[in-house]
Amino acid sequence: MDKSVKAYNKVVFYQTEHRKVKHPRLEFKTGILKLIIPKDWKETEGELLLKHEKWIMAKHNQIETSLDRSEEKTLINERDINSFKSFAKKAADEYLKHLNVEIKRVDFKTMKTKWASCSRNKIITVNTLMKYLPDELMKYVLFHEIAHLKERKHNKHFWNIVGKKFKNPKSKEQDLMMYWFLIQKQVLRGGL
Repeated sequence: MDKSVKAYNKVVFYQTEHRKVKHPRLEFKTGILKLIIPKDWKETEGELLLKHEKWIMAKHNQIETSLDRSEEKTLINERDINSFKSFAKKAADEYLKHLNVEIKRVDFKTMKTKWASCSRNKIITVNTLMKYLPDELMKYVLFHEIAHLKERKHNKHFWNIVGKKFKNPKSKEQDLMMYWFLIQKQVLRGGL
């Protein structure tokens, strides 16, 4: 059930989830604020929300801006899953050669919080929701994950690798956020 909190005179809806975690955390991965709280948490939700009010508003505003920007964008709807997988594997092969790295395989599944991942076991997992993205953004995500085989962390070295292939990665990341929330709105919450 959604609850609400007022932060800087704006109402922000949130959900609470109790899990087996050591420390509480806040997430905005689907566009809705989620409080992940340890089962034995002693503080009130209000104290936690107040402590992180500035962060909540910054993320909330970032999401609203992304949603506003997404109004002028459209999702790629005509791409079927097989052509998407073929496109992704071809792009991955190209980037593996480009960076001179190897992987075990590329897997596909629908993920709730990320576009793709690269495991320490050298398995690239691609979110099937990427099929709605423009080709350039799909390529960017794949290159981003394959670059993690050269550098695991999102540090200066990593962004230098990515920046040599894709100019202005920050802009690509903003576009990905915009498309993420557009897909949340149109696909996962019942549009397409």
